[in-house]
Amino acid sequence: MSSINLIFSDMINWQTILKHLSLIIVALLFSLPVAYNRETRSSGAGLRTYPLVAIATCSYTLLALDVIGGSSEGIGKFMAGIITGIGFIGGGAILKNKDNSQVSGLANAASIWNTGAIGMAVAWQRFEIALLIAVLNFLILRIGFEAKKVVNGESEN
Repeated sequence: MSSINLIFSDMINWQTILKHLSLIIVALLFSLPVAYNRETRSSGAGLRTYPLVAIATCSYTLLALDVIGGSSEGIGKFMAGIITGIGFIGGGAILKNKDNSQVSGLANAASIWNTGAIGMAVAWQRFEIALLIAVLNFLILRIGFEAKKVVNGESEN
């Protein structure tokens, strides 16, 4: 057993694991208000999807930072790939109703992109950006839902 510990002790840096775990948990926590709002307001993505997007983007960004290092060109390409992938996921949330040509899911798609940005910001340890994105996204969804009802004449009188 001790020989296994010796082999893995050179490969595993427990401080790095704990640091990355804490960052991934922060990304998860910052995504929860948006996830909760979407879970209670729509039938699409919700409490599972948004945290998964946040932790995935955080994880991929952490991986890129460790593997690519200081190459700004490499990091830029990697981030562009993540953003494109998130756009693909968000595109799947957009639906068009054949009967009345109404489009739905745009708020979900935009929120999926924002949640990805939360994960990236946390990985870069730009918590102020991640927190601002999370709060603004939540407020826009919350206030926008009520505003949309008023604009569409669905308000309660």
